[in-house]
Amino acid sequence: MLRMIIIAVLTVAVVGTGYWGYQEHQDKNAILINAENNYQRSFHDLVYHVDLLHDKIGTTLAMSSKEQLSPSFAEVWRITSEAQNDVGQLPLTLLPFNKTEEFLSNIGDYTYQVAIRDLDKNPLSTKEYETLQNLYAKSGEVQKELRKVQSMVIAENLRWMDVEVALSAKDQPQDNTIINGFKTVEKDVEGYEETEFGPTFITHKDKDFSNLSGKKISKEEAKQIADRYLDLEGDEEITITENGEGSSYGFYSLKIVDKNQVDTYMDITKKGGIPIYIVQNKEAKEKNISLNEATEKARTFLKENKYESLDLYESVEYNKVGIFTFVSDKDGVRIYPDAIKMKVSLDTGEMIGFSSKDYLMSHKSREIPEPGISKEEAKESINGNVKIMEDRLAVIENDVGEEVLCYEFLGTINEDTYQIFINAENGREEKVDKLKNPEELYNF
Repeated sequence: MLRMIIIAVLTVAVVGTGYWGYQEHQDKNAILINAENNYQRSFHDLVYHVDLLHDKIGTTLAMSSKEQLSPSFAEVWRITSEAQNDVGQLPLTLLPFNKTEEFLSNIGDYTYQVAIRDLDKNPLSTKEYETLQNLYAKSGEVQKELRKVQSMVIAENLRWMDVEVALSAKDQPQDNTIINGFKTVEKDVEGYEETEFGPTFITHKDKDFSNLSGKKISKEEAKQIADRYLDLEGDEEITITENGEGSSYGFYSLKIVDKNQVDTYMDITKKGGIPIYIVQNKEAKEKNISLNEATEKARTFLKENKYESLDLYESVEYNKVGIFTFVSDKDGVRIYPDAIKMKVSLDTGEMIGFSSKDYLMSHKSREIPEPGISKEEAKESINGNVKIMEDRLAVIENDVGEEVLCYEFLGTINEDTYQIFINAENGREEKVDKLKNPEELYNF
């Protein structure tokens, strides 16, 4: 009898284990199918947007009036942004594809700068028409290669999940139809230099860390820097790799796993050994400190790591985490391009997020010019419905990436608050931002 019971129990256990394994397999397949569908959608969207981009540049070449040209350039800029977003959704992070992304980014920057220009006073030059013709030809080559890849994907039912696997296998030859196709696209645009956009072209999305100073550090020194910033206990598992091929600056990427299996990711510049990002995967379970206390902890962290002359620009609380933005201050003038962002847990008071990328790319020695107009003259450019509450001088980047000195005004219309920047040289309205209102709290 006992033997029969044991057999029955074991049978139930085997069946239960088999069913659990089947469910696990089904769930895993569902996740893989969803990821594959997303990759396929993004890829076909990319081909579609590059088709549109090529056609729209060609249409722009045939236009002559300002009324048609400005909206057309703005449309090229919009399509380019869509194409860049599509590329960002594909598993290409391990594939050198930076030249193609830079090409798309530069088309966007270039067309935006022309779109916001007064084409009556400053019409397109012969050189700029030549630039457009070159962009049309080059985008046509990219379109042709992407269509080839698309045809093979459809005809051979190729999977993007295989691309992800192939790219992850660093020691194996990356012989994959899709990978080979994208490498061809990258090679096609490799020779297209920024100078071909013309001498007046300004790009600001692809800055580098040329302002960094200090010696080049080793991997071991990078670990020591991580220890200083994170106050490690010494028993963590640390893996460190160097940045990928083709990057405009060098950095080390560290993955740090502590005894509780909590992951911390950190990028450190090779030159000078300065952290670019720190991200700790720690969930804040309850609120034990106030936002003001977290602010002081953020200030202390910056001071201890020799970030001087920084003002708190913004602080918000979200999901038991304090999120802060600090900017440089020079003689009472805020330097907005020099921004550092931080996250502090309101549970433990630990720094769980840090980004100094904007600061490292923009921070430099500056001479602040004298304003060309007075504060009262700048106020005349502001909408009369705005009630001014605060004002100061500030340096911002305008729409074409140039730093400009502005009068910054904080004002309100009814319940809404606005941040308004008026050029301190000519009184032009450079930028207007509506600040977020505090979110309402609902009790259920």
